[in-house]
Amino acid sequence: MGKRSDFEREALDFYPTPMAAVNPLLPFLMPGGTFCEPCAGAGDLVRHLEAAGLRCVSAFDVKPRHDGIRQHDASFITKADLNGAKYIITNPPWDRPPMHQIIERCSLIAPTWLLFDADWMHTRQAVPYLKYCAMIVAVGRVKWIEGSDGAGKDNCCWYLFGPEPTETVFYGR
Repeated sequence: MGKRSDFEREALDFYPTPMAAVNPLLPFLMPGGTFCEPCAGAGDLVRHLEAAGLRCVSAFDVKPRHDGIRQHDASFITKADLNGAKYIITNPPWDRPPMHQIIERCSLIAPTWLLFDADWMHTRQAVPYLKYCAMIVAVGRVKWIEGSDGAGKDNCCWYLFGPEPTETVFYGR
């Protein structure tokens, strides 16, 4: 699943988002706010955010795994796909080309919170995107596979991207 593991990766990086990964993000979201989840999978992140008082107005995935999640590719998201959502909030595939395309597309149409590995921010490939990253919220290691013995081997962060260059504020644990 990660760069330091020999587990076979799940197709399309389908790893349901656990509540423990969502909790660090909640203080940065407006209760009652609306969001779009474009990599919704089975809807785990949607359920966690709705339980915290937010409202999902659009959820889709390239391969939906739950009723109510429509089929659509986040790489080609448009403003109309948001259905009026204030935010885009998702745990995208961590494979860099589709992840970067999602950053580029989503950040132009709404404030976009993405959950992925913390190490990314230290790479050259992050440079063109970091100037559009307003906040980074540390999560730490996430236990992606329910019932497994341990957490993943990569630390994670929530990244907030927008359309304008900005200074980045980091929030540690």
